Amino acid sequence: MSISNTSKGIILIISSAFCFALMAVFIRLAGDISFIQKAFFRNAVAFIIAFAGLLLDYKKSGKAAVSIPKGCLLYLFIRAISGSIGIFGNFYAVDRLVLSDAAILNKMAPFFAIIFSFILMKEKIKPLPLVAIIIAFLGSVLIVKPSMDFSKTLPSLAGFIGGVGAGLAYACVRKLGALKCNGKIIIFFFSVFSMMLSIPYMIKSYNPMSLNQFLCLCGAGACAAGGQFTITAAYYHAPAREISIYDYSQIIFSTILGFVFFGQLPDYLSVIGYLIIIAMAALNFFYTKKTQLHNEH
Repeated sequence: MSISNTSKGIILIISSAFCFALMAVFIRLAGDISFIQKAFFRNAVAFIIAFAGLLLDYKKSGKAAVSIPKGCLLYLFIRAISGSIGIFGNFYAVDRLVLSDAAILNKMAPFFAIIFSFILMKEKIKPLPLVAIIIAFLGSVLIVKPSMDFSKTLPSLAGFIGGVGAGLAYACVRKLGALKCNGKIIIFFFSVFSMMLSIPYMIKSYNPMSLNQFLCLCGAGACAAGGQFTITAAYYHAPAREISIYDYSQIIFSTILGFVFFGQLPDYLSVIGYLIIIAMAALNFFYTKKTQLHNEH
């Protein structure tokens, strides 16, 4: 029995969601290491994989395959900066929040990608997606739970800012894709930049790691790489309008894994926030799908 490309895409994007949920478990299991050090090792794995991929591209297709197209450098820098904000914010949140809270705040990224795509690519925002963005933002407030005690709010705020950074990074990747920039160059550039940001801290405050902690960070890096590869393959097999909503299955995986490994359960306000954000993501998904199908006909 053959499986349709859409079904393959759905299976792959759900696999990606599981990989990223498991990555968060490994980050948390690595214990009392700084989130910056954890991010460094996660990016080191991505760097090695991207570098190996670029070497293969160079051997196969020559210099043209690994050169940076005209007009890409600025967006590579913006993507590297915003991606670093995204990963630092997410890792800080993962260490301090219920895993599913950290995951859903990171899933604000697609909403911010719409805003940044308007700024970078002049993509118009229709009224319905704009309303969805505003309501999703209100849903995130239920998870962040702003408080006069900044120390209590900081982890959630970091997760939210991480989602903003990831949204800008996604928009830059779209722009770089339109400029025909090799995806491995984007990952390589980001990984090197983010590692360089981490090095001053690492020199000053490096925490020696046990073998178990080192293996946990290797596991986090491997899961992140698995997540990247499967999500890339998912969008190769099927368009975003058919499968993107299934990426929110990460919230289900994060909730289950958080309970199994750490005995975590989100509070009722967070659950209401999850439902609002996922509902707005679904609304935007079906609206985009309907609009694109209408335009094709």
